[in-house]
Amino acid sequence: LALVARNVRNRWGELDLIMRDGPVLVVVEVRWRAGTAAGGAAASIGPAKQARLWRCTQRWLAGLPWPPPTVRFDVVLFEAGRPRWLRDALQPPVHIASQHLHGRRRSR
Repeated sequence: LALVARNVRNRWGELDLIMRDGPVLVVVEVRWRAGTAAGGAAASIGPAKQARLWRCTQRWLAGLPWPPPTVRFDVVLFEAGRPRWLRDALQPPVHIASQHLHGRRRSR
C-alpha cells in the first residue's frame, strides 16, 4: 500500500490513514488496546464510530479534483502489542456507498 494521507480531519472526524492499493483507495482505522477486556480494540469501533468514519470519508472524497475511486475500509488492531490487519472490515450503509464510496455519484 502507498500512503496518500494521514490524520485527515474535517468536521466529521479524523481518518487515521488513507492508502492506495492499486486503483483502490483504502481508509485505515487504527485501534490500540492494552488487552482484550471489554471486547478489545475491534469492539471500540461501534456503529457511531463507523458512521463518523463514513461521513468523514465522504467529505474528503468530495474535495478531490477527480471522480472518487473505489474505497475500502480496513482496520488495524493492536491488542496486547500484537497487530492484526482486517481487510475490508467495514461496509458503508447502502445510501452512503451509492453516493460516493464506490465511484458513483448521485445527481443532486
